Amino acid sequence: MRAAVIRCALVLALAVLTTAASAEESAVRVGALDAVLTTPSGIDKPPVALLIAGSGSTDRDGNGPELKPATLKKLAEQLAARGVASLRYDKRGARGWKAEFGRPEDFRFKDYVDDAAALVDFLRGKFARIVLVGHSEGGLVAILAARRTPADRLVLLVTSARRQGDLLKAQLEKKLPPAKMEPVAKAIDAIIAGRIVDPAPPELPIAPSMQPGIGSAFAEDPIDPLKQITIPILIVGGARDHQIARLDMVALAAAAPAAKTLWLPDMNHVLVDVANEDENLASYNEPDRPLDPDMVDAVAGFIAAPNPR
Repeated sequence: MRAAVIRCALVLALAVLTTAASAEESAVRVGALDAVLTTPSGIDKPPVALLIAGSGSTDRDGNGPELKPATLKKLAEQLAARGVASLRYDKRGARGWKAEFGRPEDFRFKDYVDDAAALVDFLRGKFARIVLVGHSEGGLVAILAARRTPADRLVLLVTSARRQGDLLKAQLEKKLPPAKMEPVAKAIDAIIAGRIVDPAPPELPIAPSMQPGIGSAFAEDPIDPLKQITIPILIVGGARDHQIARLDMVALAAAAPAAKTLWLPDMNHVLVDVANEDENLASYNEPDRPLDPDMVDAVAGFIAAPNPR
């Protein structure tokens, strides 16, 4: 048994080394955005995926200040092993707020969309095709960016079909008793409507100066812009995802009836397979836990296929 374990470890180590040797990474700076370009070796002009991170101060690897699943880093590595290049980047606010971004209180959600569009422009002409790949909130950014600047394909990974303010209310309703939820729901609705809530409920600690920016994110509806997108689309969801429900994938698919869809029974919100709630929670800080292989194969195949439809 011990010899078998050692052989298995050697095989895994060899696989990691082979993957690393088959790709090249280079630091890229586009405006004030710091990014990493991963390109598979031996392919002159591969397709490229722009990997767009989810909510919060999420960096190029898909990590935040407290949760570090390395979702985007692992996805970039797996795509490179399948002949697909990728560009992943630090969102505004990741690794600290830069003076080039202006004042944090002046941030609006459209700034995320502007950043993604600028990165698409940077990639244009260098690769066989450009594919927007959005994870969670990054899916909303990808949808809006696809309306802003030409791209070839769109991938939505565990993306909500609801406004973020409505999604937050649905999530908080599961955690807060009705007496505390009522003022929180009213505050979220007010912020969506562009009003300042001062003081905000203790369960919604958003400073008044930051509410306009957060409200701009709360109010964005993905459905109408998604209906207007004509490029090929892939929508992926997971049954172990406690943040995004299956109804979100169904609603997105209804808005884009020509889209391909993939529902994975064991995949959670950070795109890994888990068997129970303990594994689900632990996976948010397990950067070595592999991504769902069917998800990786589907995304890579969709990006690389000459005619995904």
